[in-house]
Amino acid sequence: MRAYKPAVPFATCMKLLTPEYQTVKGVRKPVYPDPAEVDKKFWGTFRSFGGTESMENDIYTVIATGYIDTWYRSDIRPDCRIHICASSATYEILGEPEDINMRHQYMKIRVRKAGGRA
Repeated sequence: MRAYKPAVPFATCMKLLTPEYQTVKGVRKPVYPDPAEVDKKFWGTFRSFGGTESMENDIYTVIATGYIDTWYRSDIRPDCRIHICASSATYEILGEPEDINMRHQYMKIRVRKAGGRA
């Protein structure tokens, strides 16, 4: 079995936005910090492949999705967001981040751009 090796170096700076939860009218809601105030930087690669095409109610949309490869970090969880420093774009994590080969060395994360939807 060949071990996973990233195809390109981890050269994109990112920030991890960990939510704090507030209870509003009995419902827990996540509150994300401003990326300018966050010091949790990490490096990885970001690939978008042009997004994901979707057809709902006869309306064609392209959803900004992508993949992030990075070093394994146990603090990256599905409820976190990732801010790309170079583009100032913030992405939500889709599903559970993948611990490649369960070795705690590399991670693959599927993301979708946070914000309004078409």
